Amino acid sequence: MTEDDQKQRLARLEARLAKAKKAQEPKPRVDEHYSQANLAWRMVIELVAGLGIGFSIGYGLDSLFGTIPILLVTFTLLGLAAGVKTMLRSAKEIQEKIEADEALKQTKAEKAAQTTRADEPAREDERD
Repeated sequence: MTEDDQKQRLARLEARLAKAKKAQEPKPRVDEHYSQANLAWRMVIELVAGLGIGFSIGYGLDSLFGTIPILLVTFTLLGLAAGVKTMLRSAKEIQEKIEADEALKQTKAEKAAQTTRADEPAREDERD
């Protein structure tokens, strides 16, 4: 075996190894879609976080000032309102993303239909 043959074999082996490594690499995530359960849990966590923060602030201020139920109830309700507002904002964001995806799909479908219609007369001319 000559040195050139060995170099060629080594080059082929390196190419095969590179190809095998590339095939085993994890594919990058291009677009991440959330399931309905993930979105629901996100909203529940936002609501509970708002309630918890409001309750904590109210309890802390009540303990500090000695007005046991007043600030606790007030800040718990404010926390609930903040949690609901955050949930609604998240729902609106998700809805806008869904609508944008649907509009993009519809636009692509319309362009494909126009391309198909534009190709049809040319095909009829070819038949004649």
